[in-house]
Amino acid sequence: MIGLIHGEVIFSDGNDLILLTSSGIGHQVYFPHVLPEGSRSAIFISHVVKEASEELYGFKTLREKKMFEMLTTVKGVGPKSAFSLVSSVGSTNIVDAIMFENKKVLTKAPGIGGKAASQMVLDLSGKVQKIKMYSNRSYKVGELDDHQTSPSIAQVQISFDEAENHSEEVVQVYNETVLRETLMACKELGFKEEKIIPLAQRILNENEITKPEQLVHLVLKEV
Repeated sequence: MIGLIHGEVIFSDGNDLILLTSSGIGHQVYFPHVLPEGSRSAIFISHVVKEASEELYGFKTLREKKMFEMLTTVKGVGPKSAFSLVSSVGSTNIVDAIMFENKKVLTKAPGIGGKAASQMVLDLSGKVQKIKMYSNRSYKVGELDDHQTSPSIAQVQISFDEAENHSEEVVQVYNETVLRETLMACKELGFKEEKIIPLAQRILNENEITKPEQLVHLVLKEV
């Protein structure tokens, strides 16, 4: 399944986007924003496979992608309606609307009626807060260009001796950063710090965690 596409913008009109990748394949994606043609960009993708077709829905952030995918699990909400809702209302407003049962906000998007809005509240009220654990960062145009993301060997080379001498210190500082950001995210979701800290520390010790989002995900699976 396709999760992200990085390439040159061949066409963009606020409805459809064509990205030409380095492999020479141009992917046509539903995307609600206009990007400069000729620029390079990376967008998150939800790959919807149907019996007779495949559709790619594009998002600026991972949080938007995950919100879309959660909405499509609701009975009566198809990909196009879910995409319209995320594009017009935004993931944060959708979370708040579901949590506070504000169906008026949910019906602002074309294709979402009162019945579908009620079903969203019923199905997702206990799940939707978890959407906030996903990154809300978007990639800037050109940020993932090859010349920017392929440092020379001299830039990344670290001797084994240096790594051995400083590895414990680096790991400790890194883990503290991941733990701090995880605690902040979990507190936003309503969890108490004293419950999260021992759980997060144990998971950090037992797993190779590279991002706060990964730790949040594993913590929420156990609380």
